[in-house]
Amino acid sequence: MSEIVKTLVVDDHPLFARATKSLLDEIDRIEVIGVVSNAKECLEQVKLQQPGLVFLDYQLPDQTGTEVAYQLKQLYPHIHIVIFTGIELAGIYNKLIEMKVSGVLSKESSERTIKNMVYCILDGYTMIPLSFFNQMQLNEADAGEECELQEEEVLMMNMLVKGATHEQIAERIFMSKRTVDNYLRKIYDKWGAKSRTEALEKFIKSKYYT
Repeated sequence: MSEIVKTLVVDDHPLFARATKSLLDEIDRIEVIGVVSNAKECLEQVKLQQPGLVFLDYQLPDQTGTEVAYQLKQLYPHIHIVIFTGIELAGIYNKLIEMKVSGVLSKESSERTIKNMVYCILDGYTMIPLSFFNQMQLNEADAGEECELQEEEVLMMNMLVKGATHEQIAERIFMSKRTVDNYLRKIYDKWGAKSRTEALEKFIKSKYYT
């Protein structure tokens, strides 16, 4: 027998909250254990009821969905969170993915789309808009092209990983420190790294690390 997934609906709009609950009640294996209207009640009910799935409105009166999702994932890493929103979240999609939410849905989604999202999650998958998926493919292709490193760049990064200073790298490859600085900045830009630490992490995972 399939396991029942306890589900909590978090939305401060009563009509929308009830409509969401009614829709989820129609899905096999889903048991809606409550409807709450703010972040405080959400955290309390999750602690009390231990649901496996939370439908979380992004705009709550006391906190944003991002803040609530972060707290929930810190406390309950395996909980599934679906961000339900009436606003455009493209700008923070990557942040939500990094936080390991299980899905993001527009409040304008059809009943079928909402149900399909739940079915996907129950099967260990998720859904994303085709427009966003196609953009991810483009980014992946760009990343593969831009991350090709020259021999000098590979040597610099390997030395950097092993703790060498910019001065030591410059001495080793007979360049000025300023030139080394410029090379490394170029490498960081190629990988979209915002810091030296992030660049080193990406390099260690690459084919160039020896």
